[in-house]
Amino acid sequence: MANELPFERSLLDLELKIRELKAFMAEKGIDLRDEIERLEARARALAEELYRNLGPWERVLVARHPERPTTLEIVEHVFEDFFELHGERLYGDDPAVVGGIALFEGLPVTVIGHQKGKTTEEQIRRNFGMPHPEGNRKALRLLRQAEKFGRPVITFVNTPGAYPGKGAEERGQGLAIAENLWTMAGLRVPIVTFVVGEGASGGALALAVADRMYMLEYAWFTVISPEGAAALIWRDAKESPRAAEALRLTAQDLHELGVIDAIVPEPLGGAHKDPEAVYGEIRRFLRLALDELLSLPPEDLIERRYRRLRSVGRFSSLFSSVDGDEAAKEEDRHPDGTRS
Repeated sequence: MANELPFERSLLDLELKIRELKAFMAEKGIDLRDEIERLEARARALAEELYRNLGPWERVLVARHPERPTTLEIVEHVFEDFFELHGERLYGDDPAVVGGIALFEGLPVTVIGHQKGKTTEEQIRRNFGMPHPEGNRKALRLLRQAEKFGRPVITFVNTPGAYPGKGAEERGQGLAIAENLWTMAGLRVPIVTFVVGEGASGGALALAVADRMYMLEYAWFTVISPEGAAALIWRDAKESPRAAEALRLTAQDLHELGVIDAIVPEPLGGAHKDPEAVYGEIRRFLRLALDELLSLPPEDLIERRYRRLRSVGRFSSLFSSVDGDEAAKEEDRHPDGTRS
């Protein structure tokens, strides 16, 4: 009940009633099974109705649920022998970004992701998953190390955005994000990204230039948080639900737009309801992606990655409007044939 979401009130009331009846039956020895079964059927039907018809803002709330699996929990259950690496050799270690070396079904891989906490103390220590520049530079060091040793890279995105504080800006937040984008675009090993919760702004994009990009069913990914968009456009954070609708930030929207490659199913009610099922789905999607990508030469990998990114969306000019895949074919080139 402490972590209930606003739209779950009626469902949680029903589940509480079921628990009370079960406890009363056990204590008094009265047979209430018919009534319990009837209420359980109502609860299942209500849950189906609620979660199959969630709006964008409700999905944002599910993605922020404090019991949602974190990157380290996913790593623990999807990979073997994870060895965490720290620091970026310039300033310090950022707990908002975790990364290291692991095995995936016997294959050495590099794993990087945003890390939130489950308790208030851990959330504060990890800055609520908002990376400082040193967090993005830690990721950059691990990306380059992965390329050096030929290890595929798997990233997990779950951040409300890069930290915008004065110190972060002084230490080069924008440059740190840009260096990650540049490096990932040309990395000579496969990159697979999973958006597992929140995915806002450059903080998310810094780990999301990939050959294959997947999103959990109730995750979200966009240029700015709904609260940020509401404050900028309508000068009122209460307009966040309206902003969430306009941003088209859900997995379903982004799959339709071609931003992501596939949607990873979640249990009814969200990943926190059955984490083991989510871990299994992540393993399945990752296995399929790596089976395909590892067979490609580095040059083909980079070219396909470039084409994939260029094919996203629709581009307009004063004279024409073309889809991204057409624009990718007609890209500007220098006289010598190289890309501009």
